[in-house]
Amino acid sequence: MNLSLFEKIGLIFKYIFSSFLSIEMFIFCLLLFLGLVFNIKRKNKIITFVIIGIYLSILIGLVISCYDYVKLCVDQMMQFIMNYIYFPSTIVYFFIMLIVLGLLFYTIFNKSISRFKKIVNYIFFGVFHCLFMNFIIFTTCLGIDFADKVLLYKNDTILAFVQISNLLLLIWVIFTCFYHLFLYYKKTYD
Repeated sequence: MNLSLFEKIGLIFKYIFSSFLSIEMFIFCLLLFLGLVFNIKRKNKIITFVIIGIYLSILIGLVISCYDYVKLCVDQMMQFIMNYIYFPSTIVYFFIMLIVLGLLFYTIFNKSISRFKKIVNYIFFGVFHCLFMNFIIFTTCLGIDFADKVLLYKNDTILAFVQISNLLLLIWVIFTCFYHLFLYYKKTYD
């Protein structure tokens, strides 16, 4: 497919306005979008629940009507996760560290995060960065190219750095989910 970006966008618009069904889908999505935008100021719970119900109905309809496609997508996602657990990618590890760095900046500058949560985030993010820096130093000292997956997977220490960092990230995500759930129930029932 040798189309430029503008040709691809033009092709999409040409398709969207080529039949009644695609025009109806465009108008339907536009109405849902406008409903969400106008509801920001009004904060009407009925509109919010109706739109959420519509989106959930679309998702359920997709699962029912395209079951084989959904099953294939879930299988591929599970396969990707299992491959990443058993053969962690140092490329994904790098991007995880960029996300962690962004979350660290968010934690530093956000005034609404409690002191306890900030301390927990600082501990986890400090350990993440320590492990990542040691991973870089260890790999560089061995003279291993970061793109050479075979040599990276042969070294148990390198693999341990990546896997422990992934485990810590998972623990932090679970902790953060439970922490926000605790705050929600505390706010709701107090």
